[in-house]
Formats: sequence, structure tokens, C-alpha cells
Amino acid sequence: MNLGEQLQKLREEKKMSREELAGEMNVSRQAVYKWENNKGYPDIENLIKLSELYNVTLDELIKGDQKFQKKIAIDEEEEEPATPGFVIGIIIVFIGIFFDLGKFSFCVSILGFAIMLFYNELKQTFWNIKKDFKEEFWNIKKDFKEER
Repeated sequence: MNLGEQLQKLREEKKMSREELAGEMNVSRQAVYKWENNKGYPDIENLIKLSELYNVTLDELIKGDQKFQKKIAIDEEEEEPATPGFVIGIIIVFIGIFFDLGKFSFCVSILGFAIMLFYNELKQTFWNIKKDFKEEFWNIKKDFKEER
């Protein structure tokens, strides 16, 4: 039995609709549909939630689906491509080292190393600030309209 059939069978045994499962898993109903029809697979976090919800092991969920097992297999020989943070950071480090920026050369190099190490965190922080700024902007605009 493949993963999709297994997930559908377990959901029906729990007498849950796709919408109820989606709400429980904090995903869209379409995601549940894709999982059950083998048009997509849940990520590892959702697989763990599903195994806990259905009271089955991860092994029981994925053992029957060879295609899915190959998809999640980790190939240790394959090298990970350079991340954008690493590339941006290394460029900034080289700018700091090879360009005469006076007193700022050291600071620019440190900034490059920080970007290499904390790129994902910096990116997430940037998007959170942007989201918060948008929300605050719309709240101010809404309050302004209500005052008129």
C-alpha cells in the first residue's frame, strides 16, 4: 500500500474529513488531497504529526511506499550547493579584504562573515520586520479612515 492510500485509510478510520485533518495539521485541504492522491508528500514534520495523530510509527506510514522511501533517502555523496548567504557573505568578505576602505575594511569583512553564518536568520528577521511594518501600516490607515 502506498503512502497516499495509507493516509486516506487512517483518516477514514478516525472518521475525519480532509478539512478536519487539514485544520488539525495546520495545512490546506488541498495539501491533504495531494498527500492522499500521491501528488505530493508531507514533509518530515507533518509525517511526525500524522504518526502521532494516527498512533502509528513513521515506519508503518512509509514502509509500503518504495517511491517515497527513495525520495527521502539521503545521498551523502551529493554535495550541497552554495547557499545565497554564503555567496553574498564571501563577496562582502573579499570586498573588505581587497578594497581599501580604510577603517571600515575590518568591519565589512566581519559583516561578510556574519552574513555567511546567519543568512537564514537575517532573512527571516527581515521578512518578519517587513510583515510587521505592513500590518502596522494597514492598522494606522484603518484607524485614520475610522477617525474621519
